[in-house]
Amino acid sequence: MLSMSKFILTLSIIFYSNIGFSNKIFTEDFIKKVEQLRDFAKTDNTAYKLAESLTTEVGHRLGGSSNDIKGVNWAVSKFNELGFDKVYTEPVIFKKWVRGLEQAEVVSPFPQPLKITALGRSFPTTDEGITAEIVHFQTFEDLEKAEDSKVKDKIVFISNRMERQKDGSGYGKANTARYKSAYVTAQKGGVGTIIRSIGTDYHSRNPHTGAMMASITDELTGETHNLTEHELVPAGAISNPDADLLVNMLKRNKPIKIKMTLLSHWGEEYTSQNVIGEITGREKPEEVVVIGGHLDSWDLGTGAIDDASGCAITMATAKLIKDAGIKPYRTIRVVLWANEEYGLDGAKAYAQAHENDMQNHIIAAESDFGAAPIYALSSGVSVDSLAVVKIMAKLLEPLGIIYEGNTGKYGPDIIPLKKNGIATMGLRQDGTNYFDLHHTADDTFDKIAPEEMAQNVAAWIVFVSLAAEYKGNFGYNHK
Repeated sequence: MLSMSKFILTLSIIFYSNIGFSNKIFTEDFIKKVEQLRDFAKTDNTAYKLAESLTTEVGHRLGGSSNDIKGVNWAVSKFNELGFDKVYTEPVIFKKWVRGLEQAEVVSPFPQPLKITALGRSFPTTDEGITAEIVHFQTFEDLEKAEDSKVKDKIVFISNRMERQKDGSGYGKANTARYKSAYVTAQKGGVGTIIRSIGTDYHSRNPHTGAMMASITDELTGETHNLTEHELVPAGAISNPDADLLVNMLKRNKPIKIKMTLLSHWGEEYTSQNVIGEITGREKPEEVVVIGGHLDSWDLGTGAIDDASGCAITMATAKLIKDAGIKPYRTIRVVLWANEEYGLDGAKAYAQAHENDMQNHIIAAESDFGAAPIYALSSGVSVDSLAVVKIMAKLLEPLGIIYEGNTGKYGPDIIPLKKNGIATMGLRQDGTNYFDLHHTADDTFDKIAPEEMAQNVAAWIVFVSLAAEYKGNFGYNHK
């Protein structure tokens, strides 16, 4: 069986041997300009300064909070300041979720405080909190298999630990516990859920927040039902060291009683905005290459890596392309999506607003994985357009980026566009340390390395310049 590195090398050899380099797609002068701009971007600090501005002047941007509108105003102002040809907003309506008091402690037999944060979309406990014995499951699957009698009237504790991986794949494996445990616990008669934080900072006492399940979809009818407080239990995440502490206590074979108070709750309906900036195409302005990041963030930190970085990287990419005098064949559209974190509402609203215009969406990509270096390019395009991707890959080689195949990777805000048949591109960042900070109070600007962020911009310039200049179709297949 091939190792992953040998597999990727073999894939690259096949890719480059089957698709010859072609100057018939782009002029030599255009390619030279892109190369020069790529190299310039490696030392440019536009994106770094944008991320600093957003995290300093606005801070966290929880959807529906007072900082939400501040973030929108910042984005509109910055797009205009950067010289975008067109700047506008589109409304995004959702029910806002409000974080409240968060406390937890071991009551007996070894009283100690615990560091806890409510999971996004959690309903509240009573003002007095919940006090109950915990029942321990190592994995979410163990909870699913458990008899209801084992869970009834207890607080479920799930201790599964996320694995550190460069591609971030450990997140999906561990995240089911965060997403579904409150629902399953409620079905089995439990009164609350505590999970080990979904993160790789094994020695930090910062808990990780993140959204939990809020609705279910009937597989037969396709109808979606929003879950009520009677169908979910209050749920929180405790830090890795505190999860270890509970595991050690349980080894004493004594009942562990916990009290937790989580007063987060749902508020009224709220209208936020997707903020959009465009560099107008010279010949096909109605056709768009969509890039961007999500403007909102969780409220524990300042939303630097998640996702001020992505906003800044894509804004800087489009600005530098314009400043270099590269007038694209079609429009570059940078979208800063609203409320990705606990609803993906901005992405859904964008797809709905543009449902009659999907044929003009040529390709889409999102930067939503921090600011660590990009190490691979992954396309989701038709076979006919792989020749363009081959040229992109060749121009990305000096940045230490390999081609990982036509595997269709893309960011979460691209999901509704992908469902509508839009081609995608993934610029894969090194996620080795990303989940040390993800959804925690440590998600702050000081974690961004300027030279790494600049490498991201250089890579995005290659992709966006070529995608916006390509006169063909990347594989549009409207559903």
